[in-house]
Amino acid sequence: MSDIVRLEGVGRSYGSPAVHALAGVDLTITTGEFVAIVGPSGSGKSTMLNLIGTLDRPSSGSAFIDGEDVQQLSDARLSALRAYRIGFVFQQFHLAEGTTATDNVADGLVYTGIRRSERRRRASLALTRVGLGHRLDHRPNQMSGGERQRVAIARAVVGNPPLLLADEPTGNLDSSSGATVVALLRELNDAGTTVVVITHDVDLAAQLPRRVSIRDGRVVADSGVAA
Repeated sequence: MSDIVRLEGVGRSYGSPAVHALAGVDLTITTGEFVAIVGPSGSGKSTMLNLIGTLDRPSSGSAFIDGEDVQQLSDARLSALRAYRIGFVFQQFHLAEGTTATDNVADGLVYTGIRRSERRRRASLALTRVGLGHRLDHRPNQMSGGERQRVAIARAVVGNPPLLLADEPTGNLDSSSGATVVALLRELNDAGTTVVVITHDVDLAAQLPRRVSIRDGRVVADSGVAA
């Protein structure tokens, strides 16, 4: 199978004198994998999320996302790559409070040029896919935390991106809601989506097929790579 993420000697530094958030990271994720990137606060997880999600570029090394060399793409091309090829799920949900679930999800397609009626139709299908077909017209303040996270997941996958990045997706949820979200991510992975979960939760990471441990900006362990 092809690689959907390939980082080669990637470093990312900020400021002067330089603070190195990532240092010489090599990482390959194959299409269809379900991977946890796990580490404590300050380990470089968020920087890696930003690089894999093309929200940032490396200071050194090369990052290839879905076959595209991030360093060689214009800002417009990077925006298109994110819009069509990458879905994002965040711990804080980032839903518009005064907007229905359907329109929150439909907003995930706003940059694709699809007409509004079609965006809303696809949003309804995505919400049904995550078990919220009965909540289409509900607003976030009418839903539980677990339901809001499922709305956020529906928004991330409504355009059928091949890569889903989930940043602490269970961090604001109770254990039962968190288990439901993990099961949903597993279903999406079983259907062919590559899922990368960024987390500090070692128990969550232990549930996933592959675990990449990061500390001080370096990969220190990878269950998918033989020692």
